[in-house]
Amino acid sequence: MTSRSRIASAVLVGLGLAASVLTAAAAEKFRQLSGAQIRERFVGMDLGDDVHWKDTFRRDGTVSSQSMGKDRSGTWRIENNQLCIDLGKDSGGCYDVWLAGNNVEFRRNGLDGAIMEGRLRKSSSADQTAKEKYQ
Repeated sequence: MTSRSRIASAVLVGLGLAASVLTAAAAEKFRQLSGAQIRERFVGMDLGDDVHWKDTFRRDGTVSSQSMGKDRSGTWRIENNQLCIDLGKDSGGCYDVWLAGNNVEFRRNGLDGAIMEGRLRKSSSADQTAKEKYQ
């Protein structure tokens, strides 16, 4: 096999693996979470878009928000199987939470489509807060 053939084979294998990962991700459908499932999935996690904003959900019901260089803090709670966030005047609300893997969509009652989209990740800052609380 020539080096050109090996490179072409490697590229095809790489493309095949990428396609299978994308197919698996696309196959996972969004499902609506109950209040208990929201609490289970969000405590100690960051939710963000990996670029512009990130919210950190702590066990004590507080949330730290970073958006476009601005830091805010507030509270979060579960009410009627919705995630309710309060970050002060004119910010927050209650949302139905839909999940596919680590991808999250916030939706409003009766509306079909995301109000906000993000990805859940383990939070190093929430872990540190929990460690400090229990030491």
